[in-house]
Amino acid sequence: MKQRLTRRTLNMVQRALVCFPELENTAITIGYTRKHLGSATVIYRKGQLHKLIIRLRVRKVTYHTIGHELTHLVQGLAYGQRDARKTDPAHIPVGETQCDIWALARDPLFLDDPPTYIKMPRAMREHWSDYAEAVREMCIAAIARRPTQRQYIQWLEKEIAQLAKKPRVEKPSGPAQLFLPFVV
Repeated sequence: MKQRLTRRTLNMVQRALVCFPELENTAITIGYTRKHLGSATVIYRKGQLHKLIIRLRVRKVTYHTIGHELTHLVQGLAYGQRDARKTDPAHIPVGETQCDIWALARDPLFLDDPPTYIKMPRAMREHWSDYAEAVREMCIAAIARRPTQRQYIQWLEKEIAQLAKKPRVEKPSGPAQLFLPFVV
């Protein structure tokens, strides 16, 4: 069978896995998909973890997509541990929006692309790099609010909408050009 994942994709997955200690020493099957940005599957057989699978669209893969799919695997691991789900307040709730929130909050590595499932204005998506750090901080704050505020996702989306209304401060895109004096 021909390997279809690129070296770049495998390197990105390995770098992202460092941010997921829950998946350490766990076999993950990595495949590709053409239809979606990515997908994740957790298979249990007779109550035991059998297989973890993620599929990624290799051509347009981003760290955010990888982090999102790995977060789904962590969600699936918690789902199999039914008793821990009820008693552990730190577990990640099931859902696409929750997955985006926890992926952004986990590490700045996953800020390379805007989240798909969190509602935000188009202008914010188009200039994501200018807003990424602030949105990450809001995601961390939303997770902190979750134990006491059931509507934490609505709170987050409202805060993001307010952030979009403020004038944005463009970040420098890279190192500044140095000018040397021209001597004749």
